[in-house]
Amino acid sequence: MNGTLGHTGVLLGFVAALVGIAVLVVGLVRGRPGGLTRGRVYAPLILLGGVVAVVAMQRALVTHDFSLTYVADNNSRVTPLIYSITGMWSALAGSILLWGVILGGYATAMVWRFRARSDDPLVAWATLVMYAVAAFFFGLMLGPADPFTHVTGAVPTNGLGPNVLLQDNPLVLFHPPMLYLGLVGFTLPFAFAVASLVTGRLDEDWQGETRRWTLFAWTFLTLGIVLGAWWSYQVLGWGGFWAWDPVENASLLPWLVGTAYLHSVMVQQRRGLLQVWNLSLVVATFSLTILGTFLTRSGVIQSVHSFSTSSIGPLLLGFFALVLVVGLGLIAWRGDRLRSPGGIDSPISREGAFLANNLLFVLFAFVVLLGTVFPLLYEALNSGAQVAVGAPYFNRLIIPLGLGLLFLMAVAPALPWRKSSAEVMRGRLAIPAAIGVLVVVGCVIGGIHGIEPLLAFGLGAFAASSAGRALVLSVRGAWRRARASGQSPARATLAAWRGLVGRANGGMIVHIGVVIIAVGLAGATAFGHRGTVVLVQGQTGSFAGHSVKFVGTRTVRTPSHVSRQALLVVDGGATFTPAISQFGAGTQAVGTPAVDSGVTADVYLTINSIPDKGGAWTFGVVVQPLVMWLWIGGALVVVGSVLSAIPGRRRRPTDPVSAPVAGTAPLADPDLPASPPVVSEPVGVGDPP
Repeated sequence: MNGTLGHTGVLLGFVAALVGIAVLVVGLVRGRPGGLTRGRVYAPLILLGGVVAVVAMQRALVTHDFSLTYVADNNSRVTPLIYSITGMWSALAGSILLWGVILGGYATAMVWRFRARSDDPLVAWATLVMYAVAAFFFGLMLGPADPFTHVTGAVPTNGLGPNVLLQDNPLVLFHPPMLYLGLVGFTLPFAFAVASLVTGRLDEDWQGETRRWTLFAWTFLTLGIVLGAWWSYQVLGWGGFWAWDPVENASLLPWLVGTAYLHSVMVQQRRGLLQVWNLSLVVATFSLTILGTFLTRSGVIQSVHSFSTSSIGPLLLGFFALVLVVGLGLIAWRGDRLRSPGGIDSPISREGAFLANNLLFVLFAFVVLLGTVFPLLYEALNSGAQVAVGAPYFNRLIIPLGLGLLFLMAVAPALPWRKSSAEVMRGRLAIPAAIGVLVVVGCVIGGIHGIEPLLAFGLGAFAASSAGRALVLSVRGAWRRARASGQSPARATLAAWRGLVGRANGGMIVHIGVVIIAVGLAGATAFGHRGTVVLVQGQTGSFAGHSVKFVGTRTVRTPSHVSRQALLVVDGGATFTPAISQFGAGTQAVGTPAVDSGVTADVYLTINSIPDKGGAWTFGVVVQPLVMWLWIGGALVVVGSVLSAIPGRRRRPTDPVSAPVAGTAPLADPDLPASPPVVSEPVGVGDPP
């Protein structure tokens, strides 16, 4: 029954996508608004098909329906409920199902959001593109990625269970869905980019229409990447959080290009510049989500994060090529109409800094992409010979780029549009720069050495101070305006804090979160210590200024696994229990680390070897400074992104030079005024003109 229900849902989603495409094509060709309106009703059917298939899969997993091959391969009778649920995205076919249902959700939300303009050809073309992508992924589930195939022969009485690494930490419940909400979400801005190119309506602000959708996808992708790093840190036992693994890189690539787009699109909305560049970034971002799916789900790479192989690689690669050809072909076709009416007046301006920011982000992405695919290209061109690209390559090339981005994060918020002057820059950057210098001096006095970490700490302080200055000016200005309008001090204070809502101030909070992550990365990678301690029960050892006492051992048995734990007391405080666990008979034993997390440093403990009887145990110890700040910074990025998506206070400009360029008026978005506004910037409040 589960298989039949699941196939029915997948077939419903596929047929709804195809029929929706046909209805929209007919309506567009014949110019019938009614046909365009009818085309939107198929999005909920795609979602319904995906939901039916997900319900069938979850029911099969929870009830241990081993008549389905997917369940037999990724579930067992002793698998805990939480890992039975997460089994749906623990292998290829289930992850494609997750992609499909999320895409159906985005398509349904899109047609609902633009229901008042369902007869608009621009919206119709965007909907058609969403349907085409949905048809591809639901088509995969009808073919090589079918999650509902039945086992051949006798139905097994028990299954193999999930991969042992996927049933050892509850983060697996959150990390993949967050990642997919981000990756799939970039389909929507891509759809509108294609629609604007096809219809030729290039002067309309479709970026403004889709800004929150793009920010929504970017936020979830950020959260997914941070949770993935946390999962790696908590589960894999190597003491790190990012290894430049191909699967890790596959999620980072669209994040980098998407981040560049979120910055550069402001230049187009404000000055009417960079249209070709922005369209190229949108196409590249969506293309990289497909390429990432190919890298992680085709079996062409070996990765600790890649849990399945399949034959869908050529189909994904072909779809990736199709997306690139269509997107870049349309941009080339409309090239003459995409030329900007002017140029950047001065490199020392907000738009100049955004362009430099974009170039660094794209170069960053190119370095990551080259390091990721080079082993595949080398193997293909050299008859199976293999070569590895490791962390030294990435660190050598990316650290300078990261430092450059920190510098731009400090300078860009203080730059006005069009051009600046030395006096303005001095007034806006003197204090943040002084704070950065003082931090470097303090680090040197405190015994911290190394040009790269010192630059990271100094530029981080510079950037955080610049963003903090912008927030302080915004809050202070809002408080003064509230008081001038006669509000009480308490209500004025509340109004001032509400002033943090909006694109500009939310963006500054995101910047502070990114700075915190950068500083945490610099501290953890530059000053970490790795080693081992060999202890017998009752003995105390020391490593990197920390004491570790081996108190004893215990064995923990559950229906799903057996764990041999060591009881270790760190620095005379709490007891931590690194373990070696066995999940089912015949499976490989895996280590589970224990982490003593602190504000200044983490002490990371693993069991390296267990003696046969009564001998000394060997424990791995990793001491890494500032790791906790990676997770704090990630949380702050998410908070800032949410604040950026909420409409903030807007006001009309007093300087006509700063007004948006004609021809970029937004469409009928209720979140934007009817006339071209200027989004109020925290930078400049109280600053000289």
